[in-house]
Amino acid sequence: PVPGRSTPPPAAAGTVDGKVLYQTRCASCHGVRGEGQPDWKSKKADGTYPAPPHDPSGHTWHHADGLLFRIVREGGQAAAPAGFKSGMPAWKDTLADIGIRATLEYIKTFWGATEREFQSGVSQRDPYP
Repeated sequence: PVPGRSTPPPAAAGTVDGKVLYQTRCASCHGVRGEGQPDWKSKKADGTYPAPPHDPSGHTWHHADGLLFRIVREGGQAAAPAGFKSGMPAWKDTLADIGIRATLEYIKTFWGATEREFQSGVSQRDPYP
């Protein structure tokens, strides 16, 4: 472990498992199968919203790979519209870029063919960095 660092260093290339990363870093908020938190469209008392689903009932599949990558890396506030308060933390200090991409690729396994096709199309304009 690195002194002063509370989490293990990012995985080396070739050893990244998006499912493991999702289950250990994301599922506690977004659900084991991407189902999100209840009432995810209703603002909480602190002004943030519950974690949205990543399955077809949510809107993750409406967004391009580049935007999703930036949201995970920089935190939800970095991509939030004016007046929106995001509770999504930035993962840039604990997940290497390869881990972020692997996690997002795992999330896509929650979607059907229609969602994957749509998301692939919007990602043509904003691909992963």
